[in-house]
Amino acid sequence: MVNRYREILCPTDFSGHGVAAARRAAELARLFGARLTLLHVVADFPEVRSNEDIPPEDVDPAAYRREQALSRLADLAREVDCEEARREVVFTPLSARHGIVRFAEEGGFDLIVMATHGRHGIGHIVGSTTSGVVQVAPCDVLAVRAREESGG
Repeated sequence: MVNRYREILCPTDFSGHGVAAARRAAELARLFGARLTLLHVVADFPEVRSNEDIPPEDVDPAAYRREQALSRLADLAREVDCEEARREVVFTPLSARHGIVRFAEEGGFDLIVMATHGRHGIGHIVGSTTSGVVQVAPCDVLAVRAREESGG
């Protein structure tokens, strides 16, 4: 018998691969009548920042990053036709993998839907956020293989 998922978590880094995973998560949420949560984890905060993430002088860096991420999550929810999806941003001084797993544990999720880049060789041996989540997740994990836009 197939599990009836009720709480689906879709972490995203806002890459094209993440959009494919969010589409699949939204489809599954509709199929199972489940609640979908889109999650963005700001890892290694506040130590690691790109120049794109530097807020104006009079703005709290965490508040700035949270607002940017929430806006992008709202855009993603519209893009995958699931505007009712919950949108969450988590800050962690640890890796994204740790933030995702902790959020999934605390939220009682049945399924995590994530993109995989399908790397081989050293990229696969070193590991990715998705493979790290698969190893320790408290629930099922669906790794959505990224496909090239050319239809591959």
